[in-house]
Amino acid sequence: MNSDLGSGRTGAGGWLRRYWVWLLGLCLAAGGAWLVYKYPPSVQQAAGKKKGDAASRVQPVVAEAVKTGDINIYLNGLGTVTPLRTVTVRSRVDGELVRVLFTEGQIVKAGELLAEIDPRPFNVQLTQAEGQMAKDRALLENARIDLDRYRTLLKQDSIAEQQVASQESLVRQYEGTVKVDQSQIDNARLQLAYSRITAPIGGRIGLRQVDQGNIVRSGDANGLAVITQVQPITVVFTIPQDNLPFVLKRLQTGERMPVEAYDRDQKTRLAGGVLSSVDNQIDVATGTVRLKAQFQNEDAALFPNQFVNVRMLVDTKHGVITAPTAAIQRGAQGMFVYVVNSDYTVSLRQVKLGSTEGASTAVESGLKPGELVVTDGTDRLREGGKVELANREAGKPAPYSDSGKKKGGRRKKGGDDVAEKGGDEKTAGAQSAEDKGKDEGGERRWKRSGDASAESGGEAGKDEGKRERRWKKGAD
Repeated sequence: MNSDLGSGRTGAGGWLRRYWVWLLGLCLAAGGAWLVYKYPPSVQQAAGKKKGDAASRVQPVVAEAVKTGDINIYLNGLGTVTPLRTVTVRSRVDGELVRVLFTEGQIVKAGELLAEIDPRPFNVQLTQAEGQMAKDRALLENARIDLDRYRTLLKQDSIAEQQVASQESLVRQYEGTVKVDQSQIDNARLQLAYSRITAPIGGRIGLRQVDQGNIVRSGDANGLAVITQVQPITVVFTIPQDNLPFVLKRLQTGERMPVEAYDRDQKTRLAGGVLSSVDNQIDVATGTVRLKAQFQNEDAALFPNQFVNVRMLVDTKHGVITAPTAAIQRGAQGMFVYVVNSDYTVSLRQVKLGSTEGASTAVESGLKPGELVVTDGTDRLREGGKVELANREAGKPAPYSDSGKKKGGRRKKGGDDVAEKGGDEKTAGAQSAEDKGKDEGGERRWKRSGDASAESGGEAGKDEGKRERRWKKGAD
């Protein structure tokens, strides 16, 4: 009896151990099934190959062709817009400002009436001068009549010759007095004209310095306003002294050198003109020389004292190889570009550059006309990397792609996917959709597999439980 009880306790302890082992295995199976459901093999495989595929991934880029053409050589400088003429409008007479006829900022013409000073004092002066002249003229006429009478009496030997001479002197005196009176009249009329202030030049008038009703004087420093001529207008700019001989040589031949004015960002062209003159000395402090260019400024794009960037055309090179400026890269090895090969791979090519004009740069060596160079998307490119031209023209074959499959065709050796016997090439979007469908299908299959594993684990647990219950009943 005692041995049976001991064997029963030993059997019960073994049953507990087997129970815990079975429970641990069931938990491990359930955890593995959950991991397979959560992270299917397609996702794990894609994550594992992500770094390896990045190097061989097809990169979309924008490429442009290397061309042959003309390129202009420019001299650049910083300039200041300077009016041809600047005039401060002042009053020439003293008096009360009774009318102001201009608007601040208005474009005025030469001779246009701007303001008027009270003319009444000048009218009075004119009247006085005219009255004095009338009096002196009457005296002159009377002296001339007496002179004629004296000359007649002298012929009759009735008067002395000295009396005739005295009368002639009196006539000349009155003639001088009349001339003085005439000058007084002219001066009064001039003062009256000065009471009407007109524009001495055409241009843009500035802010008004004196308001109506004030007493203005000819000695006022500020004047009434300032007029600047804006059509035409000039720009004064500087160039290095090393370029001066070439500029002078072209000026001496009578050639008109085109000059363009740009805004501060050098993106917007403001006006175009020609070089008009060169300064007579070099600034020793900066090693530059000042030049002046004249612009018609018909649209008033240039404003006095405005800072502009000036570009002057000095020469034109014909038949040179030009590449897009955006394709030029700078590295430790110098200047280089990425060239698109015929198999849609890229090669790094070192180049020697010349002058730059806007979006084009002259290439002295390293490129040939017709070659394609990458202008956008160069940050992820490597030597020999595959590319896809985002701006390829219609009718050209699509670039190489690892995932490209053709309907009704097969892939040829050499890496080029060409459809055979009418097979249509799949687009990159269709291939992506196909791969996504495959991944989703794989996830569903692995999910069903995990569910089956869990189910089989559950059935095994049930069988084991039945065996344990039978064993326990036998032990009891």
